[in-house]
Amino acid sequence: MTLVAGIDSSTQSCKVLVCDAATGRVVREGHASHPNNTEIDPAAWESATRQAIAAAGGLDGVDAVAVGAQQHGMVCLDATGRVVRPALLWNDVRSADAAR
Repeated sequence: MTLVAGIDSSTQSCKVLVCDAATGRVVREGHASHPNNTEIDPAAWESATRQAIAAAGGLDGVDAVAVGAQQHGMVCLDATGRVVRPALLWNDVRSADAAR
């Protein structure tokens, strides 16, 4: 059986499905929540991804992986590529009054 995996990292959680490529049948799955904030340490996304993969039984034997993620956030990096502050998400409305 050829296995494929899909990883979806959304605003609220990370979900992993491992499926039979021929039939689409879900063979195993995992899930891990993200913190519920408007600012999040990007390391929390990595941690949730690792937890969801583990909950899905890992990726051993998986022939292909597709990844999708929420894209409405800003991760600030320094000149060496290190995160310098928590990521600001789309639901941060602190600047709403200034935008009016």
